[in-house]
Amino acid sequence: MIKTLKQLLLGAVVALSLISGAQAGETLQRIIDFKTLKVGMSADQPPMTALNRQGGVMGMDVDLARGLAKAMRVQLDIKVLPFGNLLDALEKGEIDMIMSNMSITPERTEKAHFVGPYMMTGKSILTRNSVLAEAEDTGAFNREDLKLAAVANSTSSVFIRENAPAANLIETDSSDEAVALLLAGKVDGVIADMSVTKLAVLRNRGAGLVTLKQPLTLEPVGIAVSKTDPEFQNLVDNFLGAFGKTGVLSQLRKKWFEDGDWIAALP
Repeated sequence: MIKTLKQLLLGAVVALSLISGAQAGETLQRIIDFKTLKVGMSADQPPMTALNRQGGVMGMDVDLARGLAKAMRVQLDIKVLPFGNLLDALEKGEIDMIMSNMSITPERTEKAHFVGPYMMTGKSILTRNSVLAEAEDTGAFNREDLKLAAVANSTSSVFIRENAPAANLIETDSSDEAVALLLAGKVDGVIADMSVTKLAVLRNRGAGLVTLKQPLTLEPVGIAVSKTDPEFQNLVDNFLGAFGKTGVLSQLRKKWFEDGDWIAALP
């Protein structure tokens, strides 16, 4: 019999209840004291994290965050922040972890410890330009006549700087803002994770938007936590491992990347 996501999550929680608590570090102690897990996310990267019609937050990262909070037996407090501000908020202790489709990079690991990865992503381009839509490498993007949008402080903006330095980079606060610039004809393309570009095509049928068939890169996505709390790092690693073994992660991927029913809830 196929287990439901709720049943799988319950199984993971039961398994995790057997984990004994080590001496708490600063982050873990704060969670224990206030019985609250503060998770930062941008809420503009569907299907990982997005706002629904009612203004609530939904997505795979949201479901996973709920699972972690339930496993820890604490309340979940989602802090919606611009993607570029998330690592600073983590360093300041304003949030306990980041779950926002954040890929693991050497630069980011200087500021945070990453647990995972729990999925893989890759860069793609969203465009109306038929030539760019057929690109097989970054050479097609490195042109002075191109304006390319990307979220500020994201790996997408770094991707443009490193692989298309001749192009004009337009940085935005969110992927929705970048897509809006493309729809308004103010940029030639948007560089983002393939999940973002595919969703934009689905949400804007008839607008002539196209994206690549295969991503240009492969990037691991992880959970960012404080570098200074090894006890909390270990705890989250155990939780994520249990979710993988009990089938929770595979069920979440199916729900958000295969079923597609959730798209109707978007604004």
